[in-house]
Amino acid sequence: MERVSRKGYRFNPDPDIDINEAVVTQDYANSGYDRGHMCPAGDSRWSGQAMTESFYMTNICPQHPNLNGGDWHELEKACRRWALEGTIYIVCGPILYKNPSYAPIGKEHKIRVPEAFFKVILAGVEEGRPRAIGFIYKNTAGNRSLDSYVNSIDQVERITGMDFFPALPDDIEQRIEKDCNVEEWR
Repeated sequence: MERVSRKGYRFNPDPDIDINEAVVTQDYANSGYDRGHMCPAGDSRWSGQAMTESFYMTNICPQHPNLNGGDWHELEKACRRWALEGTIYIVCGPILYKNPSYAPIGKEHKIRVPEAFFKVILAGVEEGRPRAIGFIYKNTAGNRSLDSYVNSIDQVERITGMDFFPALPDDIEQRIEKDCNVEEWR
């Protein structure tokens, strides 16, 4: 398997978005926010194309620098460790409240700054031991343990309005989405 380095890749507009509408890296200039990957570059090392696409601005959200390089990064590394144990499914993204807490950034394109980010993980389905866990991170500085961000999938679904893992049999989905036992993930 190819192992691509992150070096040399640059943030670029998504070529599938009209150039007049596409967010550009300059929209983040002097904003105080990092260009935070939703699908981490570290998870895209399996091919040059995957790495290129991980740097498309459609995969990027304004993230507090301390969050991006700290606690969120720690969760990304934990997900990579969990993936070594078997197949996992990860869904993540921004959480945008009805009444924005932060002013938008960008000179040319106005970019909404998320109030928080979520990540939900499903593992063990193929092995017959399904388990799931959710996380919510406020878009602020912090240096807390993974445990302080844990939520059940049901809680994350309530906050985001999304239904994660609907293809699971209902009995399994209901059981694993209501609990959040971080000890199963250590």
